[in-house]
Amino acid sequence: MQWEVVIGLETHAQLSTVSKIFSGASTQFGAEANTQACAVDLALPGVLPVLNRGAVERAIQFGLAVNAHVAPRSIFARKNYFYPDLPKGYQISQFEIPVVQSGELRFFVGETEKTVRLTRAHLEEDAGKSLHEDFAGMTGIDLNRAGTPLLEIVSEPDMRSSAEAVAYAKALHSLVVWLGICDGNMQEGSFRCDANVSVRPKGQEKFGTRREIKNLNSFRFLQQAIDYEVRWQIETLEDGGKIEQATVLFDPDTGETRAMRSKEDAMDYRYFPDPDLLPLVIPAHWVEEVKATLPELPAAMATRFEQAYGVTAYDANVLTANRAVAQYFEQVATSLPAGQCKIAANWVIGEVSAQLNRAERDITQCPVQAAQLGTLLQRIADNTISNKIAKDIFQIMWESPNSEANYADRIIEDRGLKQITDTGAIEALIDEVLNANAAMVAEFKAGKEKAFNALVGQCMKATKGKANPQQVNTILKQKLS
Repeated sequence: MQWEVVIGLETHAQLSTVSKIFSGASTQFGAEANTQACAVDLALPGVLPVLNRGAVERAIQFGLAVNAHVAPRSIFARKNYFYPDLPKGYQISQFEIPVVQSGELRFFVGETEKTVRLTRAHLEEDAGKSLHEDFAGMTGIDLNRAGTPLLEIVSEPDMRSSAEAVAYAKALHSLVVWLGICDGNMQEGSFRCDANVSVRPKGQEKFGTRREIKNLNSFRFLQQAIDYEVRWQIETLEDGGKIEQATVLFDPDTGETRAMRSKEDAMDYRYFPDPDLLPLVIPAHWVEEVKATLPELPAAMATRFEQAYGVTAYDANVLTANRAVAQYFEQVATSLPAGQCKIAANWVIGEVSAQLNRAERDITQCPVQAAQLGTLLQRIADNTISNKIAKDIFQIMWESPNSEANYADRIIEDRGLKQITDTGAIEALIDEVLNANAAMVAEFKAGKEKAFNALVGQCMKATKGKANPQQVNTILKQKLS
């Protein structure tokens, strides 16, 4: 039997406010346990929550960015459950009427564009944290995180593979960081995903029973967890078993999921409107004020890159996956002649990204400044150097950083790397190579095409790669015809 995978993600993005969603306590990460939990976070008698305006504005920003409906009136509710790190015995969240409704996120899976619909995004407070290490036979409770503002973003079950789920999560991560509403630090728990996974026979419309994988804080774990869960569900069904709705955890050490508890339904949480909080009213003028502060969004910038710089839709999407990368590319592209900007995209996506990956750095730590790369690429465009020599120069610039704007020009001059473009000089060089490699010439004339490439290689070797490759090819073909 052929099976179809159905995946939906619930993502918690910690909002970038300096204080908590209902109190003035700090949200700074890494403080000593329980030093950033005030009376409101501890749920001491008589305290009342006060909504953080900054958290609401960040929710509005997100809603506008994904073409969602920003609700003019939304409600905070109490989600009731007991857990040691939840002092109140309930979490303040939004249930029936969330602040952000519907929307969509477009992204690429490889070179294929995909759109995932969003169900909602709602504001809520985070719980504290249970600490099981360093406590022999006991559990410690750190309430610093209690009350930290979260935006929970819920997708429709539109994804059909772990690859699509990871691509969606990466696109969502890039967007919230781009907007500045979340720092995206997955190691610190600022961005974490729950994956709802089910399988069904190919062609069946009814969804299978889903299991929710909780608290996945890396894209690698997200993919591994979904892949394992899919295999487990298919094997269980093919062996005649039944899938029970449940919440499961992923163990990175074993690469397996394990059941944590039976999955609760909404009724189990006994939601009801929080009597301490008035409905959240967002007038139209507030939405317009927030809209005016939005940066150029990735989709709009990608379209502009296609039109202004002649890059492909795929390249534009890659370049705008990160705001700093997009800004770096644009600085390089604007320094090049019209019609030559595609080379900037090729270099930023290729050579620059490869070097950054090897060094485990991001673009803000790139030792080659955008203006310096622009000068280097100009020398390729005006035939001063070849692409191969440019890569050698880039390596020098990377290993020996310098703030000099014309750094590439100085390297070319100091090391005598200018490309040989004089036709007469190239002809003389080719004549020498042909005379010294009569056997290769004979092989080529006997029909062995590889011999031609070998002769080109000999010509380039003789000039240490400085001869113009196109001229070498053209002249060599003429002399061998």
